[in-house]
Amino acid sequence: MQSPLEITETEPYWLRSRNVSDSPKIGGDDYFSEHDVTRPEDVESDDLPPADSEAVRKIDREALERKKTIGKWQVTGSGDRIEQLWPELLADAEEGIIWAVKAMTAFGYEELPMYDEYILTVYTPNYFERHDVTRVREHLRDEHDVTHELYYKPDIYTAKRIDAGTADEFGLSAPARYVE
Repeated sequence: MQSPLEITETEPYWLRSRNVSDSPKIGGDDYFSEHDVTRPEDVESDDLPPADSEAVRKIDREALERKKTIGKWQVTGSGDRIEQLWPELLADAEEGIIWAVKAMTAFGYEELPMYDEYILTVYTPNYFERHDVTRVREHLRDEHDVTHELYYKPDIYTAKRIDAGTADEFGLSAPARYVE
């Protein structure tokens, strides 16, 4: 298996689990029934998670309207730590424990100045399903010793270009939906 840190040629910023494995569990349909997660297309306004501010609620409503409920835990670390975690989390995705994972490549690390550490993103398909978001975070803690504080960033935040430098503009205290 190729390490993401071995990828230095131009263009691939990320190594995606679905691109290195043919396991049908990665991003697969079974995940929804196995983990009691509502499919994004079936999410309704009653499914909106509790919000601690109107700014968060507004973004959640936009995510609902756009059916943009995918999100990810952002696991940061040294190159060595990411190299260790990548095959372990890929195996978790292949088994359906997590929905999908991607790793920053060495090229990405050099070309994306907003990151001062390498990053792995561990995906869930519906951030409104807090039980699943929490289950995945607990899995990272218990099985992979990822005990430092993590940010969970919905794809709607990425689409809106919410980051540490712009969170205030959106009325957010952090560039993440959940911080644990």
